[in-house]
Amino acid sequence: MFLETLSDISRRIDGTLALSLVAKDGMPVESVSSQPDLDLEVLAAELMTQVRNISADHRELSVGEVEHLAVTTDAMTLMVSAVASDYFLLLVLRDATNFGRARFELRRARVLLEPELT
Repeated sequence: MFLETLSDISRRIDGTLALSLVAKDGMPVESVSSQPDLDLEVLAAELMTQVRNISADHRELSVGEVEHLAVTTDAMTLMVSAVASDYFLLLVLRDATNFGRARFELRRARVLLEPELT
């Protein structure tokens, strides 16, 4: 159902290794990947655990919910972006060279996907 939309989004961002629609519990709903050895289920579960932990801290501090989280490693950049109250996009980039374009496309994806997920 979401495969075509995810494919279109990933094609617009140079350096995309994978893009996944992930439920708040960390389970991927649909994914596209050019890296078959990349374990999106484990990445999604781990990053969503981080989002939940940070969100709990932010609620305690009254600063709001996490809408976007980015982690850059020496091998790749991982971006998690809220789409709807219970869904996020996980974007895996080769590096951070297209960070701005990626953030723009993730915000654009929210507009496309949110009505289908609420």
